[in-house]
Amino acid sequence: MMTPERRAVSSPARQALNKVPSITIYFWITKILCTTVGETAADFLSSTLNLGLTTTTYVMAALLAVFLCLQFRGRSYVPSIYWVTVVLISVVGTLITDNLTDGFGVSLETTTVVFGVALIATFAAWYASERTLSIHTIHTARRESFYWLAILFTFALGTAAGDLVAERMNMGYLLSAVMFGALIGIVALAYGVAKVNTVLTFWIAYILTRPLGASIGDYLSQPGDEGGLALGTVVTSLLFLIAIVGFVLYLTTSRRDQDGPHVLAAAHGPAARLASTRGAADGRHQGR
Repeated sequence: MMTPERRAVSSPARQALNKVPSITIYFWITKILCTTVGETAADFLSSTLNLGLTTTTYVMAALLAVFLCLQFRGRSYVPSIYWVTVVLISVVGTLITDNLTDGFGVSLETTTVVFGVALIATFAAWYASERTLSIHTIHTARRESFYWLAILFTFALGTAAGDLVAERMNMGYLLSAVMFGALIGIVALAYGVAKVNTVLTFWIAYILTRPLGASIGDYLSQPGDEGGLALGTVVTSLLFLIAIVGFVLYLTTSRRDQDGPHVLAAAHGPAARLASTRGAADGRHQGR
């Protein structure tokens, strides 16, 4: 029977089931794939299928609401639900920016600033409420709400900033992709070599993967006279969706992107570390 003391120290470890993936190379690859699909799928639905921005926004927002409900109701990280949600929020984030710029005539400069301010405000409210911006402890509804709101604004901001660079500054899709890839490389060096704050470098890289993925998607799908390879939105979307499915299946079976007990223990202090240690000791005792 578990004593009251054992029950008390085990509780934090049990509650620490992180509902988002750990940050590995698989995370970044899948994230970039999702952002690319977000760009090409939005163009496919609104332009190729002639649904228009408004109808496409309503349909994708409804699908996003369904998967967000599934994500919030889950008790732990489920790769399929999580990454479908990321794909959908990527599409919706793109559509929000497109609606503002194409539907209401708001300039890309303005949308970039507005979404930048909105993202900063989200981080400020998140930190004021939780005293942390760590993504290793997303295990309450409130933290998850801040997490997904921040992600939505990163996609909207990335779309606006990416379009501003690629179109208004006439850099073209390929050069834009190279530039954003180089910026992500600089952030990686800042984290790995200069030991810049983990949370700060993560969110900067997360924002930059959006215009990187969008530039890649546009380069592959847009006509040659516009600087693309003319694969079209259908082919490009299918190729990247197949790749996403492959990675999600691999992550589901391998669990390579899930935090282990040592990460959760480190995130929750001495009580959780003690629970983790005792749990391992109990397992060894039972095995004898």
